[in-house]
Amino acid sequence: MKDKTSIIALQNKLLSWYDKHGRKTLPWRNLGKNKNELGFDERLSGINRAYGVYISEIMLQQTQVSRVLRDFYFPFLEKFPSLKALARADESELLKAWQGLGYYSRARNLKLCALQCEAEFKGILPRKKDELLRLKGIGSYTAGAIACFAYDEAVSFVDGNIKRVLSRIFKLEQASLKELGNLAELILNKNNAFDHNQALLDLGALICTPKIPKCGLCPLYELCEGKFQPLNYSKSKKTKYEKLNLNALFITYEDKIVLEKSKTKLYKGLYNPILAQTKPINALYIGSFKHSYTKYKLEIKVYIQRLKNKEDYEFIALKELELLPLSNLCLKALKLFNQARFS
Repeated sequence: MKDKTSIIALQNKLLSWYDKHGRKTLPWRNLGKNKNELGFDERLSGINRAYGVYISEIMLQQTQVSRVLRDFYFPFLEKFPSLKALARADESELLKAWQGLGYYSRARNLKLCALQCEAEFKGILPRKKDELLRLKGIGSYTAGAIACFAYDEAVSFVDGNIKRVLSRIFKLEQASLKELGNLAELILNKNNAFDHNQALLDLGALICTPKIPKCGLCPLYELCEGKFQPLNYSKSKKTKYEKLNLNALFITYEDKIVLEKSKTKLYKGLYNPILAQTKPINALYIGSFKHSYTKYKLEIKVYIQRLKNKEDYEFIALKELELLPLSNLCLKALKLFNQARFS
């Protein structure tokens, strides 16, 4: 499969499939188009192409395309339409706009990257992959994707979808990232790197899926060396979770509540109820829930402590909660809190 004839056949089959079945209407694939061109979206008319691609790539690292498109991409760009806006952003505002996407270090890195671009690249994202790699929060895949999709550079890269496609095509069980990178470079269609790379991403997302691949619909079926045992070439390491039991306490006074702004790495900058491993004293238990976060499997028990006097706490009015960046853990706990309030 590494001979020139096979590679050209792969490239042609891939582009033909993408032309008919690719997700070509995704807005971040059509940035910079003119008003009358297919795929143009007015909501992006003032957005710099490289910036729009960058934000999409960071959001898509841990979140499904449909959810990014439905809930996050356009509202975020409306609030922060440029690198300059990111560089000037208040962290709480930025985290609030990111709320629900999780992995909040990505949001904090957006601001750091924007500041770095101001200091080193005259306020714009550089076009070369090696320069992009110098920026905070941008790894090899994201650098390659920005270079290709924003600046039409003929570069290859590997993400989870492309890794799976390459592993199956070349029948590789435990390929190193370097080996996969070399193969991605080998099959790269340098005459149309944009569509080639988008096609590989779509093929992995839509056809060459992890557990139930649709091999019968794959345009590369004839060329694929792993087609008869595809699941042998898509194994990923299972995450080892650490179990942790926590108690979440809401202290209330009239229509106000106590929340803590986290300073630790786990939830830095986000608001939570008071979290502790010890059970709170003189508090009412209102329910529990399970929650996963990075490497943790959490069992959360939720309590309310209603004060008759204000005491020495920093309270937040309940009506102001919608303005604060709240962790997903906090949002789940607040559901139980609100049920208890109105029951």
